[in-house]
Amino acid sequence: MSEGPTPQAETLATSNTRAAVGWLLVDMVLVSGGMTALVKAQGLTYPAFQLVFIRAMIGLAFILPLIWHHRVAMTQIKHPWRNIFRISCNAIALTSNFLAITMLPLAMVNAVGFSRPLVTMVMAVAFLGEIVSRIRWLGAVFAFVGVLIVMAPGTSSFEVGVLVVLVSVTFGSLAIIQTRALRDENTTVMMVFYTVGLAAITAVPAVLTWQPVATFDWPPLLGIGFLAQLGQYCFLRAYRIADASVLAPIGYLSIVCVTVTGYVFFDEVPEPRVVIGVVVILVALQGSAWTERRWR
Repeated sequence: MSEGPTPQAETLATSNTRAAVGWLLVDMVLVSGGMTALVKAQGLTYPAFQLVFIRAMIGLAFILPLIWHHRVAMTQIKHPWRNIFRISCNAIALTSNFLAITMLPLAMVNAVGFSRPLVTMVMAVAFLGEIVSRIRWLGAVFAFVGVLIVMAPGTSSFEVGVLVVLVSVTFGSLAIIQTRALRDENTTVMMVFYTVGLAAITAVPAVLTWQPVATFDWPPLLGIGFLAQLGQYCFLRAYRIADASVLAPIGYLSIVCVTVTGYVFFDEVPEPRVVIGVVVILVALQGSAWTERRWR
């Protein structure tokens, strides 16, 4: 008969989970708070493809020292094709997300994006064989009901921009699953693949839609690249040490960052249905987490 996990193994797993949550929260503040505000402001002037391309090129400049430091690892890529598929999904997800940010209020984009944890959990089970408890499934389903309240499908309140967010959710979830599957790949290798891949994939559409960049717009564009690159590093660190199905629901907390950002910088006040939907989402998240802890 097989023995259960040792106390040492359980302590290590708990420590890894806490560290991963910490990395993910830092990523959330950098990206959901800082970068999102800059993207929304600049998206009124520059096309999404151009913003993603500039973000990638600036990010590449920032990680050049890392590339040099890990130059040996760069010649020992373990999964080139899986990395290519991952950054292709990332390119579609990021471009559609940038577009949605310029089309919808930030709280709306983020709230609809809350469907990603459910999609990620399904994919984690289907593609990675991860185990998800019934309580966590139940919490995710109730959270998704909250997402539907926010989206208001089939009503006059439904906006086309919501479909753009759903495209971002689908491909973003695929990218997360690939990130988890690549946990034995060097972090710098993954960052380089991500950054160079974004630049390569968006180069042509960026050139076709390019708008001249004003001198005073370069500082915020630099900020987008810098914050995005730091956030990407934190994100990769998180998903290398914890299961995707465990980390996915933590993304619900980003509503705090984006709601504050939208209100402070863009005078956006969430609609009542968005507030109700978010409350349902957070109650489902916290309720399932509390219940799972009590039943262990």
